[in-house]
Amino acid sequence: MIEQTTDRAAMANLLVVDDEESNRDMLSRRLERAGYRVRTAASAMEALEAIQTSQVDLVLLDVMMPEMNGLDLLRLCRSTYSSAQLPVIMVSALSEGHHVVEALNVGANDFVAKPLDFPVALARIQSHLHRKRTEQALRESEQNYTLAALGANDGLWDWDLQSGRVNYSPRWKAMFGYEESEIGDRIHDWLRLVASADRDSVQAALDRACADGGPPELMIEHRIRHKDGYHRWAVSRAVVMRDALGDAARFSGSISDVTRSRAYDPLTGVGNRVLFMDRLEQAFQKLQLDRRYGFAVMILDLDSFKVVNDSLGHALGDLLLIEVARRLQSLVRCAPSGQTWTDLVARMSGDEFAIVLESIERPGDAEIVADRILKELFKPLLIESREIYASASIGIAVSRSEYRSPEEMIRDADTAMHRAQTLGRSRFVIFDDQMHEQVVERLELENDLRRALDQDQLALAYQPRVELKSGRLIGFEALLRWNHPIRGMIMPGRFISLAEETGLIVPIGFWVLREACKDLVRWQKQFPVDPPLDVGVNVSLCQFRDEGFVDRVGAIIKESGISPSNLHLEITESVLMDSFESTLTSLNRLRELGVGLKIDDFGTGYSSLNYLHRLPFTALKIDRSFIIEMNRDPTCMGVVETIASVARGLQMEIIAEGVETLEQAESLRSLGCQYGQGYYFARPMMPDAAEAYMAKMLGPEQAVKSM
Repeated sequence: MIEQTTDRAAMANLLVVDDEESNRDMLSRRLERAGYRVRTAASAMEALEAIQTSQVDLVLLDVMMPEMNGLDLLRLCRSTYSSAQLPVIMVSALSEGHHVVEALNVGANDFVAKPLDFPVALARIQSHLHRKRTEQALRESEQNYTLAALGANDGLWDWDLQSGRVNYSPRWKAMFGYEESEIGDRIHDWLRLVASADRDSVQAALDRACADGGPPELMIEHRIRHKDGYHRWAVSRAVVMRDALGDAARFSGSISDVTRSRAYDPLTGVGNRVLFMDRLEQAFQKLQLDRRYGFAVMILDLDSFKVVNDSLGHALGDLLLIEVARRLQSLVRCAPSGQTWTDLVARMSGDEFAIVLESIERPGDAEIVADRILKELFKPLLIESREIYASASIGIAVSRSEYRSPEEMIRDADTAMHRAQTLGRSRFVIFDDQMHEQVVERLELENDLRRALDQDQLALAYQPRVELKSGRLIGFEALLRWNHPIRGMIMPGRFISLAEETGLIVPIGFWVLREACKDLVRWQKQFPVDPPLDVGVNVSLCQFRDEGFVDRVGAIIKESGISPSNLHLEITESVLMDSFESTLTSLNRLRELGVGLKIDDFGTGYSSLNYLHRLPFTALKIDRSFIIEMNRDPTCMGVVETIASVARGLQMEIIAEGVETLEQAESLRSLGCQYGQGYYFARPMMPDAAEAYMAKMLGPEQAVKSM
């Protein structure tokens, strides 16, 4: 298949720098087929000559070269050309990761790994060329704007303090939509147009300038009400002239409309948080004057934007945000000439947008708009010749008399948005009082959780793990429980996510590790079987990323007296997706301690086999969702068989979670799965019950038999 790009690619000149002729030839041919003009260089000196003597739009630079390596060449380039002027993409083997980091620090724009995945490389080339074209167009636009501004007049004003009269130029009045006769000649004619929230600060600035020893110049940023009913951001400047006694006698100055720079998002062109809050405050003011007036707030969060941004690059992520903003803008109402209402789209931060829907008659109007948004975003977005889907979760809060401030309404819309995310995303939810009660309950639960550790309310339950072939007890998985003094026993599903969000999971996680080690040491003395019983402890992403995690684990092992080989840390795939190199370092240090490492819930995340084989895991746990359905759904059976095959290939032990029937246990054993845990063997049990279970399974007769 011949790769093709847009017509713009034909105008781009690429330089491929690599000392190996076969690499240069292969890459240059494929790039030429994609529509680029390509020049090659076999050394750093040839590359420098090409850059200095010909038009080069982007460089693909090999890291490892004789004489002068790619890093040194990059330093020379950056001494003359910025990353915006000359994008440089480093080409490096995965084993040269430290070179990649150094290259990015020196000023490389990006890197692609050997062996080259050409579609990925092509996408990154297109992305950086697009960004270069965009920034160049922006610079040209800014230059044109500067020239235009030199020929434009701001609004002028002149205040004679002796007569009290102010002369507002026609341009001053026209900037804010007023006719010549609609603005008087007193200072209060200006102040009455200033937003009520800014009026005191403007008056105070004028008073300071009028006072003895006041500043010689005045500059005030404030909002001013346009004739259309909405505020504009303005900067008023003036020179203060004084009489012979030093008293302020005259202000002569100008006013500039800075709404575009002050209240709009520079990336997408829609409103920003400042404009959104201003518009929402005005809607509240209208509600105070007319209780029949209705409006709504929407908070919209893009689903999986981080995945797009991380996998395709920030440049494409920015283009995605721009396109989403354009679509949102096209779906809301814009103010026709002569009307005083309009809906506002704003980008609050990152991939979060907000919308103010004004003049709605019923909550159903907001639902109609939200439904239109979801349907529009469901259509693929064409970004740099790629089709990208950008679903969203939307929370809606509709105005009502109980609201006392815009912040309360935003809070409730945000709560509804999070509910939409938990319900499966790509949907909208309207806030109701029940959600508020749940938020209050969550806050109470958080406060109680902060006290749980100090008041010994946490406890561990243990679920046995057995050898499928013999039925022999191997060890336990430690499972956290919360014995709440009022609510009773609380399962982890209700509070673990809360603990992670608040950071409490870190001290709780170390408490679990310490208690599990202490219990295991006691049980090993009580039931001395060979091999000894072991225990598995779950580790969250927050805990794993905690500074000093490995050292804390080592200290707990030493403190408890447990043999490190009998402790197994169970880590979910989400940990593997976060900062691979630092993750690898921590895992290797844990293995050096002698600790066993298990991948928990395998198959539910996004592990790459390319990374997996480099990680020092000793066992792999198949998620229970596959086990439950494996004998009813051939697809699940196939997934389990594939996972088992992967584990064997990586020389890992295989543990199945959620085994509930004999049929499942036999199927797993036939697939080569060594160990299992689940209700078929035993439910999780508190320590006393676990000891009774061990006495039954590992009594004197069993202990002798197993030795």
